[in-house]
Amino acid sequence: MTDSKVSARVRTAGAKRQRLMAAAAQVVHRQGVERTTIADIARAADVPVGNVYYYFKTKDELVAAALSEHARQLELLTDRLDRLPGPRERLKGLVEGWVSQRDLAARYGCPTGTLAAELDKRDEGGLDVEAGRVIRLLLDWVERQFRELGQPEPDGLALTLVGAYQGMSLLASALREPGVMDREGARLLAWIDSLEAP
Repeated sequence: MTDSKVSARVRTAGAKRQRLMAAAAQVVHRQGVERTTIADIARAADVPVGNVYYYFKTKDELVAAALSEHARQLELLTDRLDRLPGPRERLKGLVEGWVSQRDLAARYGCPTGTLAAELDKRDEGGLDVEAGRVIRLLLDWVERQFRELGQPEPDGLALTLVGAYQGMSLLASALREPGVMDREGARLLAWIDSLEAP
C-alpha cells in the first residue's frame, strides 16, 4: 500500500472517530446515558454498529468520548471568545452563546451539567469526575476573565456566573420554557455591565 493510501485511511478513521464522538455527545445529551445504546450512537454517526467497537469497546468509552467532545466544543467556543477585545465582551459573548441555545436547553438542559448530574448517580466508572473536569475548564476560563477585569474574588464570581447558567438551563428545561434563558441571560448581561472597572 502506498503512503498516500495509508494517509487516506488514517484520515478516514480519524473522521469516523470524530463523527462517533460528536454523535455520542448529541445522543447522550438528548437521551441520557442509561437510555442511549451503542446502536443509537452508530445510527446518529452514520456508522455501522460493528465498526463502533473498533473505536470504542464499551458504552462507558463512548460516554467518555462524549465528555471529550464537550471539552473540545468548549475549547472552540472559548478560542472564538478570546478573539473579542476584552474580558467584559468575552463574558457577555459567553452568556449570549448560552441564550442562543435556549431551545435546546429548554428541551434537554445543559449538555455537560445534565450529564454530570446523571453520572454522579452511578456507583462506578469515574466518569462523574471526568464530567467535573469539563465544568472546571469553563470555570477556569470564566475566572480568568473576571481576574483580567480586575474583580476581587474572581473564582467566586466564576461560580456565580456558571451556577446561574446551570440554574437557568435547569429551570428552562423543567418548565419547558425557553424564555427563562432570555430573561435570566438579560439579567446576567446587565450584571456583567454593572461590574466596576478597577
